[in-house]
Amino acid sequence: MNTPDERPVPPLTGGEREMLRGFLDFHRATLAMKCEGLTDEQLRQRSSPPSTLSLLGLVRHMAEVERTWFRRVINAEDLPLVWSDSDYQVAYDVADATRAESFAAWQAEVEHSRRIELAAETLDVTGHQPRWEADVSLRLVMLHLIHEYARHNGHADFLREAIDGVVGA
Repeated sequence: MNTPDERPVPPLTGGEREMLRGFLDFHRATLAMKCEGLTDEQLRQRSSPPSTLSLLGLVRHMAEVERTWFRRVINAEDLPLVWSDSDYQVAYDVADATRAESFAAWQAEVEHSRRIELAAETLDVTGHQPRWEADVSLRLVMLHLIHEYARHNGHADFLREAIDGVVGA
């Protein structure tokens, strides 16, 4: 089932994994919705000075978050970040970034994340998060990404409203 704006509706009942997956996909779709109908220039706009945050910067950041937590931590893939070897802040530099390039990278990382989650036997599968110096479960990763998306979708609300006055959901 989808919302009137076509985002997937998270389940109201069901198993833990189904609910985590549903809420994560809802938040992913919310970020995409906040960017709909905007030009590359509008997506790069830093619309809440003095902050340098932009909608395109958020999309690029979430590509890094997806890659880090699912591929690098849970799947133990030895690969750099999307836009840098190790500097997470580079994702926010959108001076020459485009919707096409940024969304393609983000959507590719989301698809990798989905495959990794679906292939995992249980939510108790663990990976090592070197920044925390700790092993973490897939359950924690999914909860962490829901938190990251929810937090950044709040930022996206303000950014979008400042760009063209669009508010809601």
